[in-house]
Amino acid sequence: MSLAAAALLRCALPLLLGGLAFGLGGSPREEGASGSPAGQQQELPTVVIAILARNSEHSLPHYLGALERLDYPKGRISIWCVTDHNIDNTTEILREWLVAMEKHYRHVKWRAVEEPSSYPNELGPKHWTNERYENLMKLKQEALSFAREQWADYILFADTDSVLTNNQTLKFLIAQNKSVIAPMLDSQTYYSNFWCGITPQGYYRRTADYFPTKNRQRLGCFAVPMVYAAFLIDLRKDGTAKLAFHPPHPNYTWAFDDIIVFAYSCQAADIEAYVCNQERFGYINVPVKSHQTLEDERINFVHLIQEAMVDGPPMSRSDHIYTRPKLLSKMGFDEIFLINLARRPDRRQRMLSALLELEVEPLVVEAVDGSALNSSDIKKLGVDLLPGYYDPFSGRTLTKGEVGCFLSHYYIWKEIVARGLGTAVVFEDDVRFEGYFKERLQRLMGELEWAKLDWDLIYLGRKQVQTEDEEPVEDVRNLVVPSYSYWTLAYIISQQGAQKLINANPLGKMLPVDEFLPIMYDKHPNQDYKKHFARRDLVVYSVHPLLVQPTHYTGDAQWLSDTETSTIWDDDSRKTDWSGSQKTLKHSRGHAGHSFRSAARDEL
Repeated sequence: MSLAAAALLRCALPLLLGGLAFGLGGSPREEGASGSPAGQQQELPTVVIAILARNSEHSLPHYLGALERLDYPKGRISIWCVTDHNIDNTTEILREWLVAMEKHYRHVKWRAVEEPSSYPNELGPKHWTNERYENLMKLKQEALSFAREQWADYILFADTDSVLTNNQTLKFLIAQNKSVIAPMLDSQTYYSNFWCGITPQGYYRRTADYFPTKNRQRLGCFAVPMVYAAFLIDLRKDGTAKLAFHPPHPNYTWAFDDIIVFAYSCQAADIEAYVCNQERFGYINVPVKSHQTLEDERINFVHLIQEAMVDGPPMSRSDHIYTRPKLLSKMGFDEIFLINLARRPDRRQRMLSALLELEVEPLVVEAVDGSALNSSDIKKLGVDLLPGYYDPFSGRTLTKGEVGCFLSHYYIWKEIVARGLGTAVVFEDDVRFEGYFKERLQRLMGELEWAKLDWDLIYLGRKQVQTEDEEPVEDVRNLVVPSYSYWTLAYIISQQGAQKLINANPLGKMLPVDEFLPIMYDKHPNQDYKKHFARRDLVVYSVHPLLVQPTHYTGDAQWLSDTETSTIWDDDSRKTDWSGSQKTLKHSRGHAGHSFRSAARDEL
C-alpha cells in the first residue's frame, strides 16, 4: 500500500470504527457494540464474506489464499459458502479449506449440492441460461439474508475469479464509508469489475471516464452505475436494507442478469456505488465465452497469474489446500534455455515461476556479466568491435553489457551444436508471456512440420523497427517473414541455424546481437555492416501476433537494462546510463500481441 493510502487508512478507519461502536446509523449491532470502557481498543466491524463457487478448481487455491491473508481479524469474519452444479474438484477443495480454517473464523456456514451437475438446456459449463441466472440471484439473496440475520456490519461479495492480492483491501474499503464500494480489479485486458455508464435499458454504455479510470490516469473513488465480482455492502447504512438480488424490483424490466438486477436495485434505493483505484487491489479473470470450456478458463487464469507476477502484487496459493505437482515438459523441443544474470535472482525466480505455471522445464544458463569483464578480459575472449559500429540512437559504441548479452547467446548456439540439439527455445529473463503461449507455440511447431517448411530461427518476441506490413507465410498460420527487427527476448532455433551463426565468426566483428541477426537474414538497412558478413542466408521467420513481450519498456517505473546501463566495451571509465533508450520503447506499431490485450470490447 502507498504511504498516502496508508495515511488515509490510519486517519479514516479509527473515526469510522469509533462511529460503528456507537451504532452509527442504527441500533447496536451486537452485544458490546454500544461502547467500551475508556482505553479499551474498539473491535473492528463484523463482516460476512460470501463465496459462491462453481467449477472453480483452477482459481480456488489462489482465491482462498488471498482471503485467508486479508489483514483483518478472522474472529470478526463469518464465511457463507455455497457450491453446486460442479463437474470439477471444487467441492473437495472448499471442504479441505473450510475444515482447516473453520476454527479461525467467527462463523462458517456452507452447503454443497453435487447433483445435478448442469442446468436444464445448458450447452456447457460456461453457458448462462435463465435458470442459472435465477439460481445465482437466489443464492446471493440468501447470502445477503444470512448477513442481516447475523447482524453483520458488512457483507463482501467476492466471486471466485476475483483474487484480492492486496491484504489491506477490506480495511481500505471499510474506511471509505460508502454504502456500496468495489476495489478496481486488474485483468489481462481492458475488462474490470465496474461500468462507468449504463443505458436507460440497463445495457453497457461506453463513456469517456472508463479508460482513464481503468488505466489509473485518474485516481480516487468514483461513483459508477455498476460494480460486480468483488464489492462491499455496508449493512448499517440507510437504504441498504432495500437492496436485493431476488426477486428483482417490481418495476424491473432490464436483462435477467444478477449484476444488472443489483445495479437496478441500487438505483431504486437511491444508493450510489463506488469503485476505487488508488491501489492495486487484485485481479479478475476475463470470462470465457459460452461455447468455451473449463480448460480455456484454466488457461486464461494461468495467464492472469503470470500477469500478476510482473505487475504485482503476485498471487499466492493457500497453504491449506493440496495441489497436484506440475508435470513439466520441454514442449517437444530438445532444450529450453533461460538466460539469467546471477545478480538478477528476482528475474530468475519470476521466470521460473512463470514457466512452472506453463508446465515448462527450462535449463537456466548463467549469463555472461559484461559489467564484470574488464577491457583486457574482452580482448582475451577474441572480441573486437565491428568497424564503424555506432548505436543509431545514442551515437555511442558497443557497451560491456551488450558484449555480455552477445556472448550469452553465442555460447548457447555453441552448446546446441555441441550437444546435437535439433531444436531449442531461448528465453531472456525479462519476458512477459501472452495468452495461450504454450498452446499457440505447439500448434505452430505442428504446422511447420506439416508444411515441411525449412527454417533456422523464429522470433517469438521482437520489436519490428519499420512500419510496413510483412509477408505472411503460406500454409502456416500466424507466421511472417520479418523485416529489420530488434530484441532477442525469445526465439526458437534449429541446430542448422546455430551453426550458421557460429560460422559467421561474429566475435571478432561484434555489434549488439539483435543487430547481428538482421544482418544474417539480410534485412539490416546498413550496407556497410553487411559487407563484413559474406553469407547472410539465415532463414528467419516471426510469429504474428507475438507470443511474448518485454516485462517493461523505457519509461516504466521498473524498467532496467543491463545493456544500456553499462560502460563502453574497451574503456572501463566511460559509463553509459541511457535511460532514454529507443530500442526498449514500446512498439511504434502498437501492441501486436494476443487478443487478450487488443480488443476494446473487453471493457464489457
